Amino acid sequence: MGNILNSFNDDTICAIATAMSDAGIGIIRVSGKDALSICSKIYISGKREKDLLSHTPNSIKYGFICDGDRIVDEVMISYMKAPHSYTCEDVIEINSHGGMLVMNEILSLLLQSGCRLAEPGEFTKRAFLNGRIDLTKAEAVMDIIEAQNRFALESSRAQLSGNIYNEVTSLRKDIIYQMAYIESALDDPENYDLTGYSDQLKDKLLPMINKISSLLKSADEGMIRKDGIKTVIIGKPNAGKSSLLNALSGSERAIVTDIAGTTRDVIEETVRLDDIVLNLIDTAGIRETEDLIEKIGVDRAKEKIEEADLCLYVLDSTSDVEDIDKDIFKLCEGKKTIVILNKNDLTPEIKISKDILPMLFSGSDTIDFPVITTSLLNREGLDDLKAAITDLFFNGDLAPKQEIYITNLRHKKLLEEAAGSLQLVVESIDKDLSEDFYTIDLSNAYSSLGEIIGEEVGDDLVEEIFSKFCMGK
Repeated sequence: MGNILNSFNDDTICAIATAMSDAGIGIIRVSGKDALSICSKIYISGKREKDLLSHTPNSIKYGFICDGDRIVDEVMISYMKAPHSYTCEDVIEINSHGGMLVMNEILSLLLQSGCRLAEPGEFTKRAFLNGRIDLTKAEAVMDIIEAQNRFALESSRAQLSGNIYNEVTSLRKDIIYQMAYIESALDDPENYDLTGYSDQLKDKLLPMINKISSLLKSADEGMIRKDGIKTVIIGKPNAGKSSLLNALSGSERAIVTDIAGTTRDVIEETVRLDDIVLNLIDTAGIRETEDLIEKIGVDRAKEKIEEADLCLYVLDSTSDVEDIDKDIFKLCEGKKTIVILNKNDLTPEIKISKDILPMLFSGSDTIDFPVITTSLLNREGLDDLKAAITDLFFNGDLAPKQEIYITNLRHKKLLEEAAGSLQLVVESIDKDLSEDFYTIDLSNAYSSLGEIIGEEVGDDLVEEIFSKFCMGK
């Protein structure tokens, strides 16, 4: 990480740390070696004194922000002295009234007085570069801000508390010990005996590989729990796809009419069913059409099916099964799918039921997909849908099954690399290769794990990660 630290910019930075909206309180954050002196230029106390430089660390002062002799706002100022702050630098937080105009005016005064506007995520990046947090904890900060459900929030909190960092550093400690032992034995064979060492090393590596494998097994479920299930709603025109989107979202998100082909493009919406997040995509009804615009919509629908984690196939239970229904059914092959028989409130008119559906579609008495009946007009059947999704993705139990979940694709890929490198060492042992071959793959595993926590990471990756942060964080 030395090259990053060498390029570290020690300007004093500032940014609005709260949402840019009218609110009771707004916070402007300042961090850097000149934070106190810069803020002292625009602050006077409640007694109208210029006394900010004597501010006691880790305390709050009441006063005013001023532009010359003009009072801009009544404020409370907190001062955290380095290294006991979020960034490990001197940090001032100005608590003002929350109006956008007044916060921007205070921000402008800070910029005129010597601050630089912070880049997105720069406060957290400084916390990382100054050694207060590792990269997994920095990423957890953003995950907490973006958490969409209880699982995502709790998982991010656990990551911020160091659960992934502790696992990774423990693995790296074991690996570096083995690397050091091999190097010492090769350099000083008189004092270090490698007789029988290969079998001992294999016994050490297999539990490491199992530990990483356990973490990787949690990744797919962890990322789905955190980011949501990519869900595509498919079916013929007028089956009730848009009604399903509206029922799940609790709003009239899509136009619903009796006219077939109303939806001509994909409509996307994120909805929450308790602790399940669905990234819903309502698609154009799939059918043969000469309408160019509708045809483009149908083609996009087929593309979205390929990308989906889950297909919700909506069938109008009052219509006869046609060849296009069977064609749509084939598009779902290899995908987790739930068949929704809609319009069950029209009982006398029902032509497709759970009992006859398997024979109609597969020619047998069974069908692999869950089948539920709904009346989306009356919001009936949504609890059954939620239960079916829970069974498909979480084995019927929404409660997390382990303490640590990998919810970050970057972490997953690096863990896969580390496990692959350790497995290569095991294969070298089985082939009875020389010990000096082991160190290459051990070193690669050590480096991959180091990238997870930021011990071995370049400027480009750091910039990419922190550029996704919001301003002021």
